[in-house]
Amino acid sequence: MSSESDIKGGQAMDGRPNERDGILAPDEPIRVSGMDWFVLRVASNKENYVREALLRKVQIEHMTHLVNRILVPTEKTKTIKGGKQKITESKLYPGYVFVEMKLEDDGRIPQDVFFLIKETTGVGDFVGTAGRPTPMKEHEIEKMLRDSRKPEDEPTIKLVFEKGEHVVIKEGPFQSYEGTVDELLPEKGLVRVLVTIFGRQAPIELEEWQIGKAEKV
Repeated sequence: MSSESDIKGGQAMDGRPNERDGILAPDEPIRVSGMDWFVLRVASNKENYVREALLRKVQIEHMTHLVNRILVPTEKTKTIKGGKQKITESKLYPGYVFVEMKLEDDGRIPQDVFFLIKETTGVGDFVGTAGRPTPMKEHEIEKMLRDSRKPEDEPTIKLVFEKGEHVVIKEGPFQSYEGTVDELLPEKGLVRVLVTIFGRQAPIELEEWQIGKAEKV
């Protein structure tokens, strides 16, 4: 019998890649021969729990020939406040887990696999009808796998404002001034805002948290 401790050093004891961290190697195939990718609905904030539980059950029940990779793609984003960086990780597809598995010839989930999955806390249903999950399309698989391969050492900086947007300054010496977004500087986590001061427009670089969307008149 296998256990969670049987998965070490980036590879499981049965030779499968260790996808416990949710990241795929660049050279991994889109799908394993005879299997397809399916979308499993799960309870909100239970995605990682469901994934870990299923990986463990598949190992214990020796079902790796029926269920292969299980993924919860995430992305890391970086925000800057007061000159300090903060990195947060968020799920790209909240409420869903992606499962690569083999179906019966009639398109149904093998009975053992069905009960293994359905008896896991937090699991809903596969996307599909009448017990027949709908396989993901090629372009959907490619996008999901591409998202799963994003490097974790280079978090992206997300800025919620757009060029030309009307904003109000919430913090700093120009608090309550309104202006227009002139340029986004994501590599610095800054937004350049054009503000009218003493009758002249002046560019001011601000951290994103220092501004807000101005109310529409």
